[in-house]
Amino acid sequence: MEQAASGGKQQPKRSKAERRRIVEETLKPGASVSKVARAQGVNANQVFAWRKLYREGRLNEDTGPALLPVKVADTPLKVAVKVQSRRRRRAVGIIDIDLGHARVRIEGAADPECIRAAVEGLLR
Repeated sequence: MEQAASGGKQQPKRSKAERRRIVEETLKPGASVSKVARAQGVNANQVFAWRKLYREGRLNEDTGPALLPVKVADTPLKVAVKVQSRRRRRAVGIIDIDLGHARVRIEGAADPECIRAAVEGLLR
């Protein structure tokens, strides 16, 4: 364990797995956050902060959101919609864009210029 540099007493820096284990111990029926914190040599306020991170899913092993490969076709949208329309009478699709502070959902046939304008407006 690394030692965290602080003004006073130095506390060991806990890994995500250790913090998650401590938090999960406090979630057991009848467990006391202050007793668990004391037994682990951690300030109870720190454990409460870890519990908040735990509820937000930020103590998982994942370091960030998973990225998926995307392939952009050179085919014009009209052709792609026409091909899809042959399979089904009505072009149906859903695009979800999550920017963290905003979420955009586009249903049906999507106009590329409209999508570009919407996303650019949200990124400003």
